[in-house]
Amino acid sequence: MDSYSLFSLVKHALSGHKNWQPAWRSPKLKPHYDVVIAGAGGHGLATAYYLAKKHGITKVAVLEKGWLGGGNTGRNTQAIRSNYFYPEATEFFDHSLKLYENLSQELNYNIMLSQRGTLTLAHSERELEGLQRWVTAIQINGVDSEFLTPAEIKELAPVIDISKNARFPIAGGFIQRRGGIARHDAVAWSYARGADALGVDIIQNCAVTGLDIRNNKIQGVKTAQGTIGCERVGLTVAGHTSVLAEMAGFQVPVTSMALQAMVTEPMKPFLNTMIASPVVHVYMHQSDRGELVFGGGADTGNSYAQRGSVPILEENARAILELFPCVSRMKLMRQWAGIVDVTPDTMPVIGKTPVDGLYINGGWGTGGFKAIPAGGDTLACTIARDKPHSLIEKFSLERFRSGELVNEAASSGVAH
Repeated sequence: MDSYSLFSLVKHALSGHKNWQPAWRSPKLKPHYDVVIAGAGGHGLATAYYLAKKHGITKVAVLEKGWLGGGNTGRNTQAIRSNYFYPEATEFFDHSLKLYENLSQELNYNIMLSQRGTLTLAHSERELEGLQRWVTAIQINGVDSEFLTPAEIKELAPVIDISKNARFPIAGGFIQRRGGIARHDAVAWSYARGADALGVDIIQNCAVTGLDIRNNKIQGVKTAQGTIGCERVGLTVAGHTSVLAEMAGFQVPVTSMALQAMVTEPMKPFLNTMIASPVVHVYMHQSDRGELVFGGGADTGNSYAQRGSVPILEENARAILELFPCVSRMKLMRQWAGIVDVTPDTMPVIGKTPVDGLYINGGWGTGGFKAIPAGGDTLACTIARDKPHSLIEKFSLERFRSGELVNEAASSGVAH
């Protein structure tokens, strides 16, 4: 740290942290924009940033009904990986991972990327055979993937129970060592600061209440703060994708439900990788603060709730103890839920819509956080050129009419 930065830090600390320069502006809503993005989560902010950075479109407004990053971007378990089965999914998510790997440097903001690896476990010979096929497909797709024996898993995570007497004995597993986690808030904040610096207006507490569509072409957006004229609109609203699509007069085949997660009290680091078990139905990693962050399956009923529940807490706690009996005395600190929107083939809907000038980015299910950079990059390109980016051609709404689904069961770390 240079002397000027140190002096500035000390000055602000002694002043009670007053008069700090905001990381992004709080502008007033303008009557007209070239592009309006609904949703100031990771995908919306990334889309705005890449519109300005790569395509020179800076007259952009990002509208958020609450606070920036207060939706799914701030309500997930931060997982990043690209170990998918089908080439279409692998290419997209590996593009996202590569963008993540350079994001702190590009945006000059530490997103706390930790490539500690993502480990998937098998608990039977039949499951092990399936994982071996998965590993082979990932490697054919050009992405790193490595099969591990139970002994190698024990070496990587010493506290895991690999005994034959375990209820779910570990038969093996595979790891993507480039996978890992990043700080979700930092990802949103970095894109917000980057977009703002390029002239993008970020408007918080400004819910979209309607869409002005005439002759099947977008004309503007109705909001809680007034109506905006615009030629192009991007919908990046995660679990509320179907709600805004209905405003535009078309349907999106998504099911919205709550996906819960929770963290324990912090403790000394003992787990330096992310572990997922489809059969035990749980995934877990240890945060930089020492907390255990874990979750499992989505709630069984449709919901727009963002709160936890005791039955899911109990289910996930039981699953964790099957693999890590030594954490039985740890205390739970907090619990939350995000709204996941799941499509029939578990892959996203991203690209053009039946309405001219209206674009969509949703249906990510449980994989939205890891897709933020690529989701923003490809949607920005699609909006700027009015032509789907090559990486998302297979993820259009049209596939549900043609039947050309990308049935990517590997899109989730656990079965749902």
